[in-house]
Amino acid sequence: MKAQNLEELEALRIKYLSKKGEITSLFSDFRNVPNEQKREIGQLLNELKTAAADRLQEMKEVFEAQKADAEKLDLTRTPDPIPMGTRHPLSLVREEIVDIFSHIGFTVAEGPEVEDDKHVYGMLNFAPEHPARDMQDTFFIEKEVGVQKPTDVLLRSHTSSVQTRVMTSQKPPIRVLCPGRVYRNEAISARAHCFFHQVEGLYIDKDVSFADLRQVLLYFAREMFGADTKIRLRPSYFPFTEPSAEMDISCNICGGTGCSFCKGTGWVEILGCGMVDPNVLESCGIDSKEYTGFAFGMGVERITNLKYRVKDLRLFSENDIRFLQQFESC
Repeated sequence: MKAQNLEELEALRIKYLSKKGEITSLFSDFRNVPNEQKREIGQLLNELKTAAADRLQEMKEVFEAQKADAEKLDLTRTPDPIPMGTRHPLSLVREEIVDIFSHIGFTVAEGPEVEDDKHVYGMLNFAPEHPARDMQDTFFIEKEVGVQKPTDVLLRSHTSSVQTRVMTSQKPPIRVLCPGRVYRNEAISARAHCFFHQVEGLYIDKDVSFADLRQVLLYFAREMFGADTKIRLRPSYFPFTEPSAEMDISCNICGGTGCSFCKGTGWVEILGCGMVDPNVLESCGIDSKEYTGFAFGMGVERITNLKYRVKDLRLFSENDIRFLQQFESC
């Protein structure tokens, strides 16, 4: 018996097993079989009818399954399977950082990557002779082909330039988060790159204190690395903040007991911070006698290293599919 679909299969059933079917008609002729052969012939007829019915049922199940699959078929899909992708680990961490600070009132502000000296250095209290202005650290852009003298057009070396643009265009209170890519003229290695990503925060209002800064950073550290995370602030120096500090967190790998990652200290540095220098406020048109503020900045790669334990910065920009596939479940 051959059939290509359910309709042809039904025609076969009618032909052989209906009341007037060929197999059924054999049973009608059974009375003409001699008595001594009825037992043998009767058994053979029953086996034939059962075999035919079983075969028709098998074919019916196959055709019904094929019909169900056909109804599910999406003819708009490409013939080759398309594997599902994932977000880049830096994007995942950046979004998580933004989400954490959004819960306490910070909004995202963005600015150009090609900037001028005024917004990147001048308004941030960098002295003319500051080492960061040197060509060894900053990528300057030449205005004319063949001109070797640095100009005031450059690739931003930090997202603090976004903060200066916000401060000159908005009135306090200001509470912004500034994520973005930055560039520095450094040799590429496992621990450094000529471009990387930062997230900086700025809060300016009346009566903002260093205690407010500490509480915000403690909240961030515990939301990002766990409720048991501890922080410590060490004195440091940045031209645009006074006082300034660097913040460490208790190592999330060893729990603060000491390991190779934290070099046995139990602490890992993750960001710099401080109170906005009054000179910066004044240069941006904000009265430093009425308003105070704090700022902080962290490298997204640094936070990603701590979260996913990626030891080589170059992996983030080499587009190795084997590396990126590790984050499909994130």
